[in-house]
Amino acid sequence: MPDRLMLLDSASLYFRAFYGVPDTVKAPDGTPVNAVRGFLDIITKLVTLYRPTHLVACWDDDWRPQWRVDLIPTYKTHRVAEVVEVGPDIEVVPDPLEVQVPIIRETLGAVGIPIIGAPEHEADDVIGTLATTATLPVDIVTGDRDLFQLVDDSRDVRVVYTARGMSNLEIVTDQTVVTKYGVLPSQYADFATLRGDSSDGLPGVAGIGEKSAATLLAAHGDLAGIVAAAEARQGMTAGVATKITTALPYLAVAPTVVAVVKDLDLPRVDTRLRPLSPEAKADAAALAERWALGAAMNRIVDALDTV
Repeated sequence: MPDRLMLLDSASLYFRAFYGVPDTVKAPDGTPVNAVRGFLDIITKLVTLYRPTHLVACWDDDWRPQWRVDLIPTYKTHRVAEVVEVGPDIEVVPDPLEVQVPIIRETLGAVGIPIIGAPEHEADDVIGTLATTATLPVDIVTGDRDLFQLVDDSRDVRVVYTARGMSNLEIVTDQTVVTKYGVLPSQYADFATLRGDSSDGLPGVAGIGEKSAATLLAAHGDLAGIVAAAEARQGMTAGVATKITTALPYLAVAPTVVAVVKDLDLPRVDTRLRPLSPEAKADAAALAERWALGAAMNRIVDALDTV
């Protein structure tokens, strides 16, 4: 099989695992491990189905970076459990999931999957950097459509979209984005800026929905072209031009918030998937026994034996 890099939007996947596996699944000490088991099974399915040769679990070292909040104070506000003066704010995470995150990290280490995060940045930014600098074809696994901005057929960068569940995975290519939204992936960040996204606390431009945003981008190319046309009162109705010019303060900062970072200085790690050595298999088995991961650990170890 040709080499291929898979980038996991880890939090997106372990939240999905947490809600997809009953929370009655527990370790002998009573610790819930449903997200751990479910996350392992998700990775097993992805490795078996898409045959990546390289894999990275991309991590939110800061799920709500202050520099994004400084630009748009409402950014992810509804997901804040506690504001922290120094360091990342605390995200609303169910207690039974929060206790599993360290176990997930330990388990990934046991099966040889590297974790990469970056201070003051989200997993999206890690993914953006790795996808942009990769010399291999890339599959980005996420339930976050914001990452559609990275899709690029010319470089064989795709999104494996999980929003409809692990039994209904969708491969997102240039054509998928064009068909679904009427814009190119390279226009998607501007499209999202105009449309807004309540799930991320992005207000968008009042009165501009998906269809209007796509129409404007088709006519003017990008956000800068739309703003220039609105200010000149050309190429759109007076009402639409007024909506754009009224939103200029938002449009001056929102693109920086919406665009994923593509130039982080990330650590160099060995991302190649390999079968586990006998010693590593013994350690993984011990970890599985401690946390009652059972068949989920066996399945991922077996999958790695085939890479």
